[in-house]
Amino acid sequence: MTRLWYGGDYNPEQWDETVWKEDVDLMRQAGVNLVTVGVFAWSSLEPTPGAYEFGWLDRVLDRLYDAGVSVDLATPTASPPPWFSRLHPEALPVTADGVRLMHGSRDTYCACAPAYRSAAAGIARALAERYHDHPALAMWHVHNEYGTTCYCSLAAERFRSWLRERYGSLERLNGAWTTAFWSQGYADWQDVQPPRRTQYLVNPTQYLDYRRFWSDELLAAYLEQKAELRALSSLPITTNYVFGGWVPVNHAQWAAEVDVVAIDHYPGRTDLGAEEQTAFGADLARSWAGGKPWLLMEQAAGALNDGQRLHPKEPGRMARHSLSHIARGSTGALFFQWRASRGGAEMYHSALVPHAGPSSRMFKEVAALGGVLPSLAEVADAPVVADVAILWDVECWWAMQGTHLPSASLDYLAAVEDAHRHFWRAGVTVDFAAPSADLSSYKTVVVPSLYLISDEAAASLAAYVEGGGQLVVGYFSGIVDPDVQVRLGGYPGAFRELLGVRVEEFHPLPADGEVQLSSGGRGRLWSEDVEAVSAEVVDRYVGGVLDGKPAITRREVGDGTAWYVSTAIDFETAAGIYGLSPSAVETVRRRAGGTTWTFYFNHGEAQVDVPSDGVELISGARVEGTLSLPAGGYAVVRSP
Repeated sequence: MTRLWYGGDYNPEQWDETVWKEDVDLMRQAGVNLVTVGVFAWSSLEPTPGAYEFGWLDRVLDRLYDAGVSVDLATPTASPPPWFSRLHPEALPVTADGVRLMHGSRDTYCACAPAYRSAAAGIARALAERYHDHPALAMWHVHNEYGTTCYCSLAAERFRSWLRERYGSLERLNGAWTTAFWSQGYADWQDVQPPRRTQYLVNPTQYLDYRRFWSDELLAAYLEQKAELRALSSLPITTNYVFGGWVPVNHAQWAAEVDVVAIDHYPGRTDLGAEEQTAFGADLARSWAGGKPWLLMEQAAGALNDGQRLHPKEPGRMARHSLSHIARGSTGALFFQWRASRGGAEMYHSALVPHAGPSSRMFKEVAALGGVLPSLAEVADAPVVADVAILWDVECWWAMQGTHLPSASLDYLAAVEDAHRHFWRAGVTVDFAAPSADLSSYKTVVVPSLYLISDEAAASLAAYVEGGGQLVVGYFSGIVDPDVQVRLGGYPGAFRELLGVRVEEFHPLPADGEVQLSSGGRGRLWSEDVEAVSAEVVDRYVGGVLDGKPAITRREVGDGTAWYVSTAIDFETAAGIYGLSPSAVETVRRRAGGTTWTFYFNHGEAQVDVPSDGVELISGARVEGTLSLPAGGYAVVRSP
């Protein structure tokens, strides 16, 4: 890798050809070297069934190639054209309420519909046949943000087939789903349905299995298009991941089938939480990639969207967010989109070229960042340094979403984000890892609210501790097995023996409630009646019915240590466990051979001096002893 990618989604089909020349001129000016083309262009490429119009795309790709801009060519299958929905109404998606959605937006398809799968493979094949040897092509981009779920009869039939393969028999399915509860026992496969809207609570295991099924089904749809492209091209093939509680995709599992892990990342907060979320998303993507290249495929250039309003990014914030991703391993920084649309559903989505045009502050910052990236290309292949891992398991997240839990405040993602935030505030970079992964390279492994865990993964974590690792297990962990069935005998179930504790009762706190700890710290959301069976008590609850009861415990196991934290702790308490100190500067290190590259980001409002030695890559200046970062400043220092 000799360069970092820079650019974003380019949608020339939205514009007259008179605009195209200005586009490539501005791309040169901004240092853009990669654009994604064709993501939502199906109706422009195939305006009627089987009748392709590639002339406009030929001219676009030729123009980009002449300008030195590479292309990530997309299959447009996330947005079928109107004629497809008219000819194949059975392929329109159905909600859990049984409502069939109509055409008029994106993602109006059911991935289980044979007509959709055939049409998607067909447009992918046509693109591969025409453009597989075009000199502008750098990679292929299948679909866009896989994540649409459908509950139609076609999906129901595919779900039953998936269940037959998973369980083999109705007897095994009935056992896994605990169908003796509420008289749900199945005697005929045709009675098994998706978890559609029902009278009261859904079956938790049925809900989890439907998420598992959709991840596999969408992956199969991706692989069909990938096969069409691979038959004619050896270039990298990817699809852009979208992250959210509604997304039924196991991204870590999918990583084996993409050549580049690509993510779209849009922070939902406007305060410093946006920087925390940026680091979180980048660390998660790097961990999904597992050593493969990964790329920030989409972000917003000029604004943060909190769900209620668009908050303009302050001067320099767009660059800091982009460079934070690159610091954490991304092979570039791409955006949605190149030029802000004049109309359509996302006309106010920010872009590299805003409605105000290239004379705007936004475009000047875009061009400035494009000028910075070439000076950082040498870091592109250097691994990120991380001595701490936080466990992440999407099936645990899904299981908690589909189960009636003891508290509405229990939130797996929030617990994982809390753990990540503690380290981010101390300038410590972390990896995410699967519960069953080899964790031997990490000094510390954190287990936030791992509600669902297999016996094999629990045994692997015990072996990690015995081998000398420090394991910190959070509240509400180890409770159920992969069939969402409670592990009997006392909580925390799968971890009870390893931690040397036993919990008989949960004591959920009000959403705004807190508990005092004997160390002076505070807990939130949750507390438990903990018995320290063979563990040392490190901290205790103060006041209330749990007064004097263990809150945090520690147990020596083999050469390592296993901690249990039975409440959501504050930073000061976490710092005591992990040995952290708060830092005003976000710091990330990458290392290869005998060289370390350190990224520094000052997100504060005052200048900060940090100890550093080496060469600052952006300015080329020598750093001897101290690096001064102005408010909002950033730097990258190469050191031996």
